[in-house]
Amino acid sequence: MTETHEHTQHDGSWSTAVSATLHCLTGCAIGEVLGLALATWWGWSNGPSIALAIVLAFFFGYLLTATSVLRRGLGWRTAITVALAADTVSILVMEIVDNAVVLAVPGAMDAGLADLLFWGSLVFALAVAFVVTVPVNRAMIARGKGHAAVHQYH
Repeated sequence: MTETHEHTQHDGSWSTAVSATLHCLTGCAIGEVLGLALATWWGWSNGPSIALAIVLAFFFGYLLTATSVLRRGLGWRTAITVALAADTVSILVMEIVDNAVVLAVPGAMDAGLADLLFWGSLVFALAVAFVVTVPVNRAMIARGKGHAAVHQYH
């Protein structure tokens, strides 16, 4: 296998990693925003709030990938398998970083939905998580792992 063929098969370029991470960020952001907004609205404490946000981030991250595979005419089993392979590490890294940053911002977890601190800390945390996750995805894709699993279905 030539280097050019390997590059085509498992494109570990920065642009591919950024694209894969943006896809992951979309699912994570939907889950994080929905989870933290609902938990804040319901007056939940930090632990359950973060747990809900993480569960929803994984759910929406997997759902976005599974939906794209299903649109290619493949079944649910394949879609779920591909989503798990493509997104698990990426979402995990993003969630660890994102939640650590939100927890580190003074007052962020106590801010209400109408507070700029709530939304600003969430956007900041997602941005930091994105920057940290791009090189992780780049390394995984270059090795044929992570988002490389879904590329054959695009």
